[in-house]
Amino acid sequence: MDRTGAGIDRIPVFKLYGETRQWPTPDLLHCESIAARSRLHDWHIRTHRHADLVHVLYIQAGQVALELEGLEHRLEGPLLIVIPAMTIHGFRFSEDIDGHIITLARPLAEHLANWPGAAAPVLIRPGYYPLPAGRQARRIQRLVEEIAEEYHDPGIGRDMALHGLIQALVSQLMRRRHIDDTARAESHPRRGAARPDRSGEHVRQFQSLIEQHFLDQPTIDWFAAALGITAAHLNALCRRETGASALQLLHERVLLEAKRNLTYTNLTISQVSDMLGFSEPAYFTRFFKRLTGLTPKAFRLRHSGSQEGRPTDLENPEPGEAGR
Repeated sequence: MDRTGAGIDRIPVFKLYGETRQWPTPDLLHCESIAARSRLHDWHIRTHRHADLVHVLYIQAGQVALELEGLEHRLEGPLLIVIPAMTIHGFRFSEDIDGHIITLARPLAEHLANWPGAAAPVLIRPGYYPLPAGRQARRIQRLVEEIAEEYHDPGIGRDMALHGLIQALVSQLMRRRHIDDTARAESHPRRGAARPDRSGEHVRQFQSLIEQHFLDQPTIDWFAAALGITAAHLNALCRRETGASALQLLHERVLLEAKRNLTYTNLTISQVSDMLGFSEPAYFTRFFKRLTGLTPKAFRLRHSGSQEGRPTDLENPEPGEAGR
């Protein structure tokens, strides 16, 4: 294992696997084959971070050089790899790579991490887990294949099915990690706890507060006070750790919720606006169009393919500024 000299200030923040664009779907889960995107980058995904995404990679066959927080690991399938939010990582895959990458948006990752039991450590600590041939390896392979099929062949109950499948996959990951942790504990003496990263911890706490309170759209001053720091300091930490301002992180979460409601519910645009804490639908429309290039109505039509079965909702064209 070789240590690299990558500096944290030079690490780009990607929105998805190898991309800087916005989260492309109203789903809280994204699934694709590893080859589908990595071949576009000559099988090399350069070192980067994600502000609010968790990767779970399943490699059935092939090799990967995994760069994880400055260390390189040369691995071969079958195995699982977990990349939590804010983890510096990169990949160089062999051209015969066979597997999938499942990306969880922060709301889903936090829901799973808060599930009763020991799910949290497996999603907030980076790691890789070889899968020896056997019953568990076969079950994990089936779960990943079912997630991929369900994701790409949507039908009634798709969201429920995906959530159930990802919960089952995380439970298998927890079991695999428990086996590995037990083996390591028996092989290595206990080390002293590492010094906590206060900057990263403040940003993680801020993102957790966003998840709890984004529907009210509190001010950044309110969030900073809850964390015991100044708004200027919070903004500086967010920019340094994620590449986005504190307000941008809040707005991205509001936008994701807006997309989900416009896609999966029959709420009118006015009702979605009110639920998300906007004082007027016109402000919501301006906010949404500024971040996506589409009005809420146009976005809904694009993702539904038809307006049949949806309530009508006239959009107010009056000017206004979104966000507080």
